[in-house]
Amino acid sequence: MNAWTDDAHPALNPMYRMQFEEAQQSWVLLYPEGMVRLNGPAAEILKRCDGRTPVQALVADLQSTFGESDLRADVLAFLEQAGGRGWIR
Repeated sequence: MNAWTDDAHPALNPMYRMQFEEAQQSWVLLYPEGMVRLNGPAAEILKRCDGRTPVQALVADLQSTFGESDLRADVLAFLEQAGGRGWIR
């Protein structure tokens, strides 16, 4: 996807599985060739990429959860990166 709009519904690519890895003490994305360790913000965004939640609601939820008022640009930038890596569709 080129540009994520407020009404887009990002979803984790079925080739990836997200889980908390005790050994890493962090969230990871597992895929057939390996694993990607996620930082906290990346994990929080990806947890919300369920294919049902629009970007606008995802941003609003993150802002409410973390008490931040302007996360939209950061979330959109991450979605672009994650989409470019094939993590989400």
